[in-house]
Amino acid sequence: MEAYSDFAEVYDIFMDETPYAQWAQFLQTCFAKYGVNTSDLVLDLGCGTGTLTRLLAQAGYDMIGVDVSQDMLSIAMEKQEEGDFTILYLLQDMREFELYGTVKAVVSVCDSINYLLEEEDVLQTFRLVNNYLDPGGIFVFDFNTNYKYEYVIGDSCIAENREDCSFIWENYYDPMTQINQYDVTVFVQEEEPLYRKFTETHYQRGYTVTRMEGLLQKAGLQVLECIDADTHEAVTETSERVYFIAQECSKLTK
Repeated sequence: MEAYSDFAEVYDIFMDETPYAQWAQFLQTCFAKYGVNTSDLVLDLGCGTGTLTRLLAQAGYDMIGVDVSQDMLSIAMEKQEEGDFTILYLLQDMREFELYGTVKAVVSVCDSINYLLEEEDVLQTFRLVNNYLDPGGIFVFDFNTNYKYEYVIGDSCIAENREDCSFIWENYYDPMTQINQYDVTVFVQEEEPLYRKFTETHYQRGYTVTRMEGLLQKAGLQVLECIDADTHEAVTETSERVYFIAQECSKLTK
């Protein structure tokens, strides 16, 4: 089954403790530091159900959301009906996304980049980001490290029981390929006492800071900062998630 199809239905339920507000605040701090103003155009790459996209729109940024899942975008568009602002949502693969013009900033959080399993796919995505950034525009993204997959969540099982739905999340990490497989089994109550069961398989790849920095530079982006996403301090060998902040620089020299 395609990832984020049926799972989109319960995604926000199981992600209700995700620190979207903190992420949005961090991104706004980065924007202020590197000259991205409210009302500037910002792209949320891998926007999912649009929770972060909405928070940035509420803060005043002109938002575009791109995601490869029609089901996730359908929920994002339903949320948009509840607000008094307009977000442009595009059904596109981040490896091939197209915009009508450039943007001041691109963001990609919640390990969307880890869904790119080949380095060439990451490089292609970074090149597109560089192409669609304004001169001096910034790119802020996070990714899960190899350490997290191998030593924290690899070969583990997580289960959660809610009133109307439950899930079993099984992880299998292959250190040779650096790919983590998630088998997600969800039970959703359709009509008491009946539940519908479905399973999705997701794949993510871990990357090192050194390799990610090399891919950014190869794509023509200048690395500005690299920090631990949890502590906002220097990256260590046990950092589980890492933020990169990079800048478009090639257009500035033309």
